[in-house]
Amino acid sequence: MELLQIQQKIYEIRGQKIMLDFDLAELYEVQTKRLNEQVKRNITRFPYDFMFQLTQQEWNLIRSQNATASDGDKIIQSQNATASQMKRNVSALPYAFTEQGVAMLSGILKSEIAINVNIAIMRAFVFMRQYAISHKDLTEKLNELEIKYDKQFGDVYQALNFLIKKDKLQSDQENRKRIGFKREDGNE
Repeated sequence: MELLQIQQKIYEIRGQKIMLDFDLAELYEVQTKRLNEQVKRNITRFPYDFMFQLTQQEWNLIRSQNATASDGDKIIQSQNATASQMKRNVSALPYAFTEQGVAMLSGILKSEIAINVNIAIMRAFVFMRQYAISHKDLTEKLNELEIKYDKQFGDVYQALNFLIKKDKLQSDQENRKRIGFKREDGNE
C-alpha cells in the first residue's frame, strides 16, 4: 500500500484527521455496506470521537475538494474520486473514522489485507503528524518575518504615497488656472 495513496484519502473535518467509510472499504477490499455492518455489530468499540456520520455540509465540502460535479441525479466524479465513491449510496451520508477509529477497525476486520492496510494507514497518520510538527517551527518563523516586513513595507508605501501626493499637489498648483489681473508686461 502506497503512503501517498492513503494520504490522499485522509481529510480534515471538525479539527480531526479522518478517513471515510467508502475509502476504507476500498482499501480493505470489501463493500462499504459490509464494513458498516461490522462496525454496527461492534458499535461499542466506536464512540463518537472514534467515528461519526458526516453532516450534509461536511459531505458537500469533501466532495467539492474532489472536484465533484452534479449532472442531474447522477454524480460525476473527477479523476481523484475512487471507484467506491462512484458506487456508494448517494442518499446516505458517509461515516468518518478518526485515527483511533481506524485502529479499532483492525480488531473487527481480521483478514490479511485488513491487517496490512491498517499498518499502512497508521504509518500515514504518524507521518502526517510528524510532518505537521516538524514544519510548525518553520511556519511560525515565516509568520514572524511576514509581520516584521509587512510593517516595514507599510512604512515605505506610506512614504511613497506621501511623495506622490506631494508631487501631484505641486503639479496641480503650478498648472492651475490663474485668476486676477494681468499686467501688460506679462507679470501678475
